[in-house]
Amino acid sequence: MQVIAMHGWAGDAQGWESFQAAWQRRGWGWQCGERGYGQQPPKAVIWSAGEGPRVVIAHSLGPHLLPPALLEQADAVVLLASFGRFVPEGPGGRRLRTAMAAMAEQLASAQASAMLQTFLERAAAPQSASLLPPSITAAPLGDAGRQRLEQDLALLAATTGLPTAFPPHARVLIVEGGADQIVVPEARALLRDALPAADTLSLAGVGHCLLSPALVPLVCGWIEALA
Repeated sequence: MQVIAMHGWAGDAQGWESFQAAWQRRGWGWQCGERGYGQQPPKAVIWSAGEGPRVVIAHSLGPHLLPPALLEQADAVVLLASFGRFVPEGPGGRRLRTAMAAMAEQLASAQASAMLQTFLERAAAPQSASLLPPSITAAPLGDAGRQRLEQDLALLAATTGLPTAFPPHARVLIVEGGADQIVVPEARALLRDALPAADTLSLAGVGHCLLSPALVPLVCGWIEALA
């Protein structure tokens, strides 16, 4: 088994720490992609030849941040707190688009760090942000990281469905946070509609960051059942 994990917007590879020990215990090969928003340098990931089933685990915007040629080769995909399209159509979507435009303005200003901290707190809620691993807010943003955040925020706003390279025959697990304050219920429903054959788990009372002790054993158990 080999696993490639990809974080979402404003995340980094440190967010996979809770999974890494479980992957190692099982003897799985694994890599964590890194977009390079904060102090971590960007890191590309590739599949290794001849190492068994290929599994992508991606959080939120993560599937859209992977190279299409890599995503299309996955045998299974785990979507954590993801979406069909991030900004739904209609009045609710207009409000969200306005909020994202304000975030883009703040990214280009001295308010960037405060805005990101607020975003991470909301992503963790209703759990405490103190439970999050070290994040990109631990140090001042560099120009390159800020530019990537701006580009990927625009990508987030523009998503209208799954990535075009999403593998049509892959097994899929969708894990939702029942109290997610970032991905609205309409966007979660659009993802389920786009992948009607997917297995779906909803963690009640858990937010966008899926800060639940049940997450790792549930996801790893689902992957083990693929073999």
